[in-house]
Amino acid sequence: MQPTDIDPALALMAEFGQITKGTTRHINEMRQDAIFVDGAVPARYKALAAMLWAVSARCEPCFKFYVQQAVRLGAAKNELGEFLAIASTMGGCVGEMWALKAFKAYKDLAGDKPTTATEEPTCCSSH
Repeated sequence: MQPTDIDPALALMAEFGQITKGTTRHINEMRQDAIFVDGAVPARYKALAAMLWAVSARCEPCFKFYVQQAVRLGAAKNELGEFLAIASTMGGCVGEMWALKAFKAYKDLAGDKPTTATEEPTCCSSH
């Protein structure tokens, strides 16, 4: 997956970095040091936590990125599911829709085909 698959605006990142005095480079370095390395908490859980925050903030490019990184770092589908359950539970109907979008991003990345629904639709299922 290319960065522009996440959001076309990412094609402007290099130029944006130039006009913002390297801010993007500094943020990326901080992200690498804080999230994408194992420490007391494994990196995959840090990426899943970042995805959870992005779902809560309703930032689609962000949660797509963090889903991609979580998978790259070895997160399993059931781990992703537990974090998305938190998003759904804490965010109610709106959280459920955004968690569903994050799950779709995972399915798109993994090449998973949709499975048959076994749960009752919710108030948001018609969206």
